[in-house]
Amino acid sequence: MSAELLPPDAAGLARAAEMLRDGGLVAFPTETVYGLGADATSDRAVARVFEAKGRPRFNPLIIHLPDIAAARRVARFGDAAERLADAFWPGALTLVLPLRPEAGLSPLVSAGLPTVALRVPDHPMAQGLLAAFGGPVVGPSANPSGSVSPTRAAHVLAGLGDRIAAVVDGGPCAVGVESTIVGTDPAPTLLRPGGLPVEAIEACLGAPLASRGAEAGVTAPGQLSSHYAPGAQVVLEASTPPSGALWLGFGPGCDGATLNLSPSGDLVEAAANLFHALRELDARAAPGQPIAVAPVPDHGLGRAINDRLRRAAAPRD
Repeated sequence: MSAELLPPDAAGLARAAEMLRDGGLVAFPTETVYGLGADATSDRAVARVFEAKGRPRFNPLIIHLPDIAAARRVARFGDAAERLADAFWPGALTLVLPLRPEAGLSPLVSAGLPTVALRVPDHPMAQGLLAAFGGPVVGPSANPSGSVSPTRAAHVLAGLGDRIAAVVDGGPCAVGVESTIVGTDPAPTLLRPGGLPVEAIEACLGAPLASRGAEAGVTAPGQLSSHYAPGAQVVLEASTPPSGALWLGFGPGCDGATLNLSPSGDLVEAAANLFHALRELDARAAPGQPIAVAPVPDHGLGRAINDRLRRAAAPRD
């Protein structure tokens, strides 16, 4: 059965909320990527998310909430978390905080960890769905686990159209890469770069973020070494087009590129285009033909872009 495509209006959101209350899976737009929504308090609904995505059960999920007050009822906020939430919510920041045992979430959400990942999205359709549903909603990227994240409703339908109830069509996502994830215990630590530049977070805190140790296990979503990957092999740091490869350029020095993330070298534009460009090149690639990617500066949103590209190019299990 194919997923129902819902309009981005009050009737569509009411229908989506009804499906969530019935235990169904509904994809919805956020400013970062499309999320796969389910009732975060229902074991059965959350289990369906893992099943639909083919996601490992040890990989925790992000909870989407309408505001800071709702988030405080789910997790314990320290001083750093309060400062970051006040500065960047709603927005492309996820905080990993100590879970309140009385929060009522399915234990599958946190994958057995004592923490929970929380976000307040800055997208009218996401906010409308949360208001219509009236409870916490899990929202991992609405795609098969490990593949390229969806930034349009058509991407969701292509990957999960026969496994979920519906998609709310909110158009292309403005940010285009997943949220930045920060843990605050014992010290503010970058767990995943994303749609909020690290420099902005550090400016807010007045101190650099700690780095996650290379030996650390999975403590937050989006930390698997191979992730966000198209079917074709991805080759990085291609300043010129390799023979026989499709070339994904960045900036004005990439004449002849098959596609260009941003001809002007704008990192915001590049982030918004990244996943759609990888999908389009993957569709164009002949069997065995690789996708070569031009260098992208490793600052601002470039840090998130390069993180996703490194995972896309990592050896597949």
